[in-house]
Amino acid sequence: MGGSASLIPRDLLGEYQELTFLSKQEILLAYKRFSELLPKEERESAISARVPKSHILTLPELRANPFQHRICHVFSTSETGDDSMSFEDFLDMLSVFSDSATSDIKSHYAFRIFDFDEDGILDRKDLEQLVNCLTGQGEESRLSSAEMEQLIQNILEESDIDKDGTINLSEFQHVVSRSPDFASSFKIVL
Repeated sequence: MGGSASLIPRDLLGEYQELTFLSKQEILLAYKRFSELLPKEERESAISARVPKSHILTLPELRANPFQHRICHVFSTSETGDDSMSFEDFLDMLSVFSDSATSDIKSHYAFRIFDFDEDGILDRKDLEQLVNCLTGQGEESRLSSAEMEQLIQNILEESDIDKDGTINLSEFQHVVSRSPDFASSFKIVL
């Protein structure tokens, strides 16, 4: 009986190793986990299948993440905008969230995840959505308007180097570079 390795051509497996921060074993485990998200009849062709976002979100590693929807959106290459993932999308996501990914790569993708309106900057609206994701949407955990304004002001004072009222990628990366635990906390391990 062939395992996961027989379903990924050897040359493709080598290519995945070169293009990601994942080992051969991690890629094979990712393939196994990805194919398990598909209906049984589609598992043989998992390499070319797309898994719906709703199935991706059943992974325990994403289920509790407050940014689960943004993560799927940022890593999905779906042309229909449904945030479904191909195996290569899934590998890219796991690669970025792996221990081996560089801080620059991790901070680049964190910025994209936090840039809710995808305009290339973190403005007050993005920061408010980010805080709401972290604190929860319930009435008891929601910050008051004054608390939210003060928090956003503090974030901008700390991060907005050019004082334009927004945080660009380089400002974000500068802040992250001063946070020694960022790289180790920005991870998903299967």
